[in-house]
Amino acid sequence: MVSLRIQNKAGALPPLILGGIIALIGLVLTMGGIYLAVLGGSAYYVLAGVALLASGALLIRRNILGGWLYCAIFVLTVIWALAEAGTNNWALVPRVIAPLVLLVATFLVMPTLSARSHRWQLGLGASAVAVILTGVTGLIFARMADTGPISQLPELRFDMGDPSLMSAGDDWPAYGGTDAARRFSPLGQITADNVKNLKRIWVTHTGDMPSSHKIAKTYGGENTPLKVGNMLYVCTPKNIVLALDPATGKQRWKFDPKVSDEAIPYTAACRGVSYFAVPGAPADQPCAQRIVYGTLDARLFALDARTGGRCAAFGRNGEVDTKIGMGDTPPGYVSINSPPTIVRGVVVTGHQVLDGQDRWAPSGVIRGYDAVTGKLRWAWDMMHPDWNGYPPSGQTWARGTPNMWTIASGDEQLGLVYLPMGNAAADYYSSLRRPQERDFATSLVALDVTTGKPRWKFQAVRDDVWDYDFGAQATLVDFKGTPALVLPSKQGDIYVLDRRTGRPLTPVGTIKAPGGGVEPQQRAATQRVSLWHTLRKPQLTERDMWGMSPIDQMICRIQFRKASYKGFFTPPESDRRSIEYPGYNGGTDWGGIAVDPRRGVIVANYNDMPNYVRLVPRAEADKKGWAPRDQARGDIGGAEGAGDPQAHTPYAIDVNAGWRLPLTGMLCKQPPYGGIRAIDMATGRTIWDRPLGEARTNGPFGIPSMLPWTIGTPNNGGSVVTAGGVIFVAAATDNLIRAIDLKTGKVLWKDVLPAGGQATPMTYMVGGKQYLVIAPGGHHFMETPIGDQVIAYALP
Repeated sequence: MVSLRIQNKAGALPPLILGGIIALIGLVLTMGGIYLAVLGGSAYYVLAGVALLASGALLIRRNILGGWLYCAIFVLTVIWALAEAGTNNWALVPRVIAPLVLLVATFLVMPTLSARSHRWQLGLGASAVAVILTGVTGLIFARMADTGPISQLPELRFDMGDPSLMSAGDDWPAYGGTDAARRFSPLGQITADNVKNLKRIWVTHTGDMPSSHKIAKTYGGENTPLKVGNMLYVCTPKNIVLALDPATGKQRWKFDPKVSDEAIPYTAACRGVSYFAVPGAPADQPCAQRIVYGTLDARLFALDARTGGRCAAFGRNGEVDTKIGMGDTPPGYVSINSPPTIVRGVVVTGHQVLDGQDRWAPSGVIRGYDAVTGKLRWAWDMMHPDWNGYPPSGQTWARGTPNMWTIASGDEQLGLVYLPMGNAAADYYSSLRRPQERDFATSLVALDVTTGKPRWKFQAVRDDVWDYDFGAQATLVDFKGTPALVLPSKQGDIYVLDRRTGRPLTPVGTIKAPGGGVEPQQRAATQRVSLWHTLRKPQLTERDMWGMSPIDQMICRIQFRKASYKGFFTPPESDRRSIEYPGYNGGTDWGGIAVDPRRGVIVANYNDMPNYVRLVPRAEADKKGWAPRDQARGDIGGAEGAGDPQAHTPYAIDVNAGWRLPLTGMLCKQPPYGGIRAIDMATGRTIWDRPLGEARTNGPFGIPSMLPWTIGTPNNGGSVVTAGGVIFVAAATDNLIRAIDLKTGKVLWKDVLPAGGQATPMTYMVGGKQYLVIAPGGHHFMETPIGDQVIAYALP
């Protein structure tokens, strides 16, 4: 009798625990579901919540009807999930997986609720059903490891010319391969057939690692090395330059400009350096070949490419202070993280101005320096177009003007440099902008390198309050016999322009833009869009909300319904959040695009994430202690826009980049969050499009799932395409570098990197062998591990 009572008590515990869990989930879904329904959202959550409350109550009372009711709830949930999401595997995750786990638990508990003599047979049968359901689900989600292409690459041929400017040959002499920025190599030793045999040949450590945990929150590698002759040039986040043997990785020389930690803006990064050979100089003359680059503290250096010594005749002992003429520049406000572009012996550089700090931040002036002497040839200050050099005595270049923080491309024959321009300071508020700032912001500006005067401009966004500044180089091509450039954008649109005049060569149109926001009179009635090709996806709906479970998804649906969202170009508001989609990270950001000129194919990796944005009234921002970095806040690092003061405007800005849930860290929009696409250059047609990035390093609460399923992660960094028909790209947050078949988009090879691969790889030939090199430095913003390696691969 005593044994029977013990067994009864033990048998009562599982249904009590399971019933309590189901009832609690039901209560949360009922309360949240009512709120969501009042906001006009889906009624599923309140209906499911009430049913779960009933199921949980019955299970607590050890009534087997509670189990059968849960089974019915699960079947109806699957039907609803398929109706909403179809067979989109990742969209089904929050709708089905957590309920499936509870279904398995329910099957296991149900035999303890039956008084029949065959209840254990029922238990075995229920367990078998649970195993079968789990197995079927696993097979379904195994499909996530690969997604088929839209179509395969035909044998395209597209005459894009082949001037010497645009051929990298055996080398990689500029950040984008050449100043044409095609990121294309004519090397074909590594092919789609043999790339699976790639092996690591050497690994070198630069030694540049963060000095503290605080500084680690700012590091982002982003470097693409250069290869010229028998030297490989690498720069590190703190602007240390190393010259390596390209065949062995052995260090030849090293130069450290001694940049202080306080000079670091949001990100410590050096995307690259530039190479220049002095015309007519004897090859053995010091600094006949030189490395020119900028630093986080806005100095411009010229180094002997053979020895790493300073070029003494350049500026003052090999360096120029580019902040001269800017006036007050607190540490970290002005930095150079992108390589300058050298056209006709003129070093053209912009600089990054720390975003979100002050409407009257330092100037966005563009400068051209003599590549031999370092003397200022000209400066383009859009507010003072008549100033050809430094400002008159006692004056400074105009503060707060749009800057070029990224990489320009150049045309030696035309004598033009193409500047991807940003916004005036205070990205999310426009009322204080001056006419010239409105004209040149979020534009590609072609400057004459002889005079420093604009030849033409192409503006993509009118009165930009979305931080849609141009982040990527324009890529030079010959488009059906016309000198052209391909211009990608953060909002996903891709334009093809005549690079002599800026005239669009592919269809461009306008769309009606939503009004409202805190500055309704400032918002343009229409906005420009590309009618030729866009990476932008359809606008978001409530069904696109995601999470780890139905509760997460319900919370995201509530946030979606509460926010202001009128589609593309929804303006920011102050009384509630607004949804910006695409977010400020793209579309296409600084990684740019790659172009195969022989097949006529554009390769674009891209982001597909929204931002959750709110303008914070000044009094509220002051109460939170949000002040410019040189004043109260003081800290460095963190996400750009997350609590930036925008001083001297009525509003600070708070951007939830990627739109995350605060507890689990899950993103509210369903995957994919990034992809890679091949585009037919002749027609603008998509050849194939695939998610880029596996789920292996992602998971709730920041715990890596280690799942090898392709989810499509956020990505930073570009791709390289080769004559061998192979695309090389890292960029994603999965810490992988991969080779992709240009014809199909299928992954042919991959390798796990020791740190985040938020950098563009490059390739070259030395000693008859083709090498693939990447500098995986990691990235604080992308939450990938920091490293100091430079890694080379080759066929064995």
